[in-house]
Amino acid sequence: MLDPLPLESSDAERAAHYEELLRTIDAILDGEDDWVSAMASVVCELHHSFGYYHWTGFYRVVAPRLLKVGPYQGGHGCLTITFDRGVCGAAARTRKTQLVADVRAFAEHIACASSTQSEVVVPVIAPGGHVIAVFDVDSDDLSAFRAVDAKALEKLCKTLGERFEREGRFSLAS
Repeated sequence: MLDPLPLESSDAERAAHYEELLRTIDAILDGEDDWVSAMASVVCELHHSFGYYHWTGFYRVVAPRLLKVGPYQGGHGCLTITFDRGVCGAAARTRKTQLVADVRAFAEHIACASSTQSEVVVPVIAPGGHVIAVFDVDSDDLSAFRAVDAKALEKLCKTLGERFEREGRFSLAS
């Protein structure tokens, strides 16, 4: 496991850290076909590799327009989130990454933890276009996440969507 990268790290340091971490995750998941095991492994690797990741986890699409908490690390997360609520719901509904520097400025934010200050949420989209999950990272620091974080997490989530496309076959129209 890599030493945790601090919040003050440069974009170049973050990019290099993510590249090494994505190679590690790819090796860990080689041959893995269980979605829950994969999510748990991804969460563990990422949560312990960044000092500014305070809650790290997946919300799985379990029914039309409904997310349920999946594997995570950190304090308790919200158990269910509908597509019309919160940053996670927005990522699932729009199928776009949500990079929120200050969650208090996000009108739909759900305060699962009062300590959360910033958040990045990336949808996991299968090749058929359906969202199977969202990957959510919260930080207790304002503006903790940058475009470099979002880009690396999008790359990871794209790979996960391709590998586990059979999961969560519910769509926004369902």
